[in-house]
Amino acid sequence: MVLGRHFFIGLFLFLASQLLADDKAPSPHIKLVLFQKGLKNPTVIADDGTGRIFVVEEEGKIRLLENGQVRPQAYLDITDRVCFNWECGFLGLAFHPDFAHNGRFFVNYVTKVGNQLQTVVSEFKANPADKKVDPATERVILRFDQPFWDHKAGQLAFGKDGMLYIATGDGGSGGDPQNNGQNLHTFLAKILRIDVDHKQPYEVPPDNPFVNQAGAYPENWAYGLRNPWRFSFDRGTGTLYCADVGQDKWEELDIIEKGKNYGWSAKEGTHDFKPERGVGQLVDPIIEYPHTEGNICIIGGYVYRGKQFPALQGIYFYGDWGSGRIWGLKWDGKSVTMNAELMPPQDVHMSSFGEDKDGELYVLDYNNGVAYRLAQ
Repeated sequence: MVLGRHFFIGLFLFLASQLLADDKAPSPHIKLVLFQKGLKNPTVIADDGTGRIFVVEEEGKIRLLENGQVRPQAYLDITDRVCFNWECGFLGLAFHPDFAHNGRFFVNYVTKVGNQLQTVVSEFKANPADKKVDPATERVILRFDQPFWDHKAGQLAFGKDGMLYIATGDGGSGGDPQNNGQNLHTFLAKILRIDVDHKQPYEVPPDNPFVNQAGAYPENWAYGLRNPWRFSFDRGTGTLYCADVGQDKWEELDIIEKGKNYGWSAKEGTHDFKPERGVGQLVDPIIEYPHTEGNICIIGGYVYRGKQFPALQGIYFYGDWGSGRIWGLKWDGKSVTMNAELMPPQDVHMSSFGEDKDGELYVLDYNNGVAYRLAQ
């Protein structure tokens, strides 16, 4: 019995030491490898599900990358309807999960009607193997006014539930003067969730959290966001990560859940901003970082689920526009178990991360018009 007790105590201490060793293991080093040059103000890089890679250029074009080159003829050109100015432009792209058969894809851009800025979410239709799309196939899904020139967000993505999720900013300007963040009677400062498969232009899913709440837009899924420029779903767990660009002091990363209020503009990150505006329980970010050493604008990425770099498996990558840093974290569903700088400051003004069909990751450099692959 004594020998058995000593054995189990020794085994326990050994396993504990291994866990501690793992916690203290150095974070994996990453680097950016040139993938494509010759882009102009790129905002989105996406795979259509077949292995073809596309890049959105903010002025209003989608480019197909083919055989190591940017095809000179745009896949889609809607520069005639995109307002490209300040934080306005062509901001989002999502291919339908069944694009290989139905040829449907969705875009998010800002237009101008007279003096009124508007966000437009539209569907386009292509033959899946086409290298050029007719702009006349556009079908507008959703359109709403924008009060100022900034904070447009723009991300589009399909969840595992088949619903289309849409990120919207507070519409500007500084400090959310219209208090859109805490107002459910607006599309601004939200994550929206709609069904684009069963009715035209769309259907509100009956399980959306505010369907039966008077005065609330039923499309709203989560609120209290300032400028949720990039969000993504972990293809392994379905977790929705959202990087919300801060005001003057703090950048934040949130786990988005049904019906939750993420605090803006009562709070910036975990810090009081205009606390008198807060509505109900406010959800804090899972991490935040201050505007020091050039960190000024968080760019959300993806959880790595590729096969080329096993040491990166399960790490969520995010970066910063100002410093060019890239960090990685792990989230176990309840807390952050790792958060570390994985690439030091670089001359990269990253606008977006991207994910291909195999789970490999990419980074766009907006200023230099370059796409990189993320590697070790």
